[in-house]
Amino acid sequence: MIFGRKSSTGAEWLVVGLGNPGERYEDTRHNVGFLTIDALAERKQVPVQRLKYRALTNLVELGGVKVLLMKPVTYMNLSGEAVGEAARFYKIPPERVLVISDDVSLPLGKLRIRKSGSAGGHNGLKNIILHLGTEGFPRLKIGVGGKPHPDYDMADWVLSKFTGEDKKLIDAAIERAADAVECFLSEGGDKAMGKFN
Repeated sequence: MIFGRKSSTGAEWLVVGLGNPGERYEDTRHNVGFLTIDALAERKQVPVQRLKYRALTNLVELGGVKVLLMKPVTYMNLSGEAVGEAARFYKIPPERVLVISDDVSLPLGKLRIRKSGSAGGHNGLKNIILHLGTEGFPRLKIGVGGKPHPDYDMADWVLSKFTGEDKKLIDAAIERAADAVECFLSEGGDKAMGKFN
């Protein structure tokens, strides 16, 4: 390797799955971003466990581009700290930061890709917008279904685990979400939106 040739080893994209670290949060609705990163990593047979930029990371090639897969360990509400740090290090513009998150306003398992947009009440997205200084980054939202009834506490709902039929539905959605990420990177946002929205 020639020293000083950063482009050969650097990331061209960040693909960030949102979630909360720790056993307590595994397989919860809020952690579908982490689950999607795990699915992508499994396809490439690489572990996402290198701690850098306050995230578990690994560099992989996806859809023909070099990608830093990221699972921030900052907890959901501070995800932007990890994303901002990695984006600055690799000099990656916001339009090449693809963020995967849960969405309670979408039916369970439904995917929605957007090239930009507001946080929509999602604290992880809100923090990323704050740290990137723009809403202009693509995101892939995975529907986790709305609260079962109006009195149900939203925090309890997003931190609840998938069981039974819900688990089967979300497992299939995670695989589709991983396909959507690869399609977005290789064919662009419009193609991915046409195929997966």
